[in-house]
Amino acid sequence: MSTALSVRQEFGAQETTTALVETASTAIAAKAKAMVEARYIVAMRQPRNWDQVRQDLILECKRPSFANNKSTLYRKPIGKGVEGLGIRFVEVALRCMKNVLVETTMNFEDDAKEIHCVSVTDLESNLTYPLDVRVSKTVERSNPMDDGSYISVRKNSYGKLTYTVPANDDDLLNKRAALISKAIRTLGLRIIPGDLQDEAEEIIRAIRMDDAARDPGAERKRIADAFGEIGVKAADLVTYLGHSLDTCSPTELVDLRGIYGAIKDGEATWKQVMENKAEQSGGGDSSGAPAGSGGASAPAAGPAVIPVCTDEKFKAKTPEWRKLILEKKKTAVDLIAMIETKDRLTEDQKMTIDAWSHEND
Repeated sequence: MSTALSVRQEFGAQETTTALVETASTAIAAKAKAMVEARYIVAMRQPRNWDQVRQDLILECKRPSFANNKSTLYRKPIGKGVEGLGIRFVEVALRCMKNVLVETTMNFEDDAKEIHCVSVTDLESNLTYPLDVRVSKTVERSNPMDDGSYISVRKNSYGKLTYTVPANDDDLLNKRAALISKAIRTLGLRIIPGDLQDEAEEIIRAIRMDDAARDPGAERKRIADAFGEIGVKAADLVTYLGHSLDTCSPTELVDLRGIYGAIKDGEATWKQVMENKAEQSGGGDSSGAPAGSGGASAPAAGPAVIPVCTDEKFKAKTPEWRKLILEKKKTAVDLIAMIETKDRLTEDQKMTIDAWSHEND
């Protein structure tokens, strides 16, 4: 790059002195290239041993403190329950595998949002899975700002107003970390072999079941205390189970621990848990009471159950919903809020909607 170092102005003439100056971007690019090459060289010289990876991972999964961690294995309230390996498992598994690179780069930022590119690369197979994560700089609150201002407002399933307001620094930090962790978990599970995932799940469930069966009283207290920290009372757990906590079976305790992990990691809410319970019981209100209890013709109390949006329905509605985004008639946040008044979206479906808003960027 040629950069002017000095300029001399005279009558009827101008003299400019130039020299080649190495730009900062060139130096940064050279440094990045050297780091990438070094990682691949180390991976080539120290290839992983899959038998050793399996032994190390199984050893980790057999540790009770790891197996019982809320972010190791969670249970989402979808249908009869969907279990999934969490971010803590993915972190440990990638560390056991070695030669895996996880990168997060901010590609865009304005007053309304941030866009981060999260990628997970297997350095041995040169396989990379990238994912753009959109972090909106807003949060939903039950009240507007102190000065009465807000960005948008909607009615939730209880019929109460929910306000979208600008996020403060702490809100944004937590939101960013949660979304990036979800992306790393999703991409990491694509790198980790499926047979290792299946074996790890069996071990983790067996450890949780053994702990619950060995001392159900202590496990019951730990779970009740954990739910209490996130605002779910013991009485709520009794309503969900349909019986007192002291008669919980080991299987029920394991299920409750998985549900706690899903709520704690932001994968679900207690309201969704109760709605799914009512749906699976064939009716009734979201408190978990069966249909028809407490009176023959009494109307069901509580909000109506919002079903999960199926993949078939989402695919059928995609052209219509995508058009609203592309024509800027609705933002991704507003569209998601509109859809979830009738259907509950999965995290993958929300990410798809967010991706539509970036097609014109």
